[in-house]
Amino acid sequence: MSADNYSLVAQAIQEKLQVQANYNGRHREMCPHALGTKNGRRQALFFQFGGESERGLEPGGDWRCLPVNDLSDVSLHEGAWHTDHRYGRARQTCVDEVDAAVPVEGRSTA
Repeated sequence: MSADNYSLVAQAIQEKLQVQANYNGRHREMCPHALGTKNGRRQALFFQFGGESERGLEPGGDWRCLPVNDLSDVSLHEGAWHTDHRYGRARQTCVDEVDAAVPVEGRSTA
């Protein structure tokens, strides 16, 4: 029996692993930064660096807020960690109740 999506994304955050998954019929390659709930819905803030997106993907990647339960074929992979300078500089609105998050460089997590 495989782990559920939520547990896999939490593991990816803890170990800074890439997540590959399908969402809305499109393959996505992403690095998760925050995981939790918003209005009771399980969501994650990802930095998508590869794959496809309905609205296209900026060169270098872009932020995506995705419902974790709607991901399919989720797998974890070692590889380069992708993010951008905006992480931690502005308040994210994807997740209200944070269960796991990548620490912001230069800030204590305590």
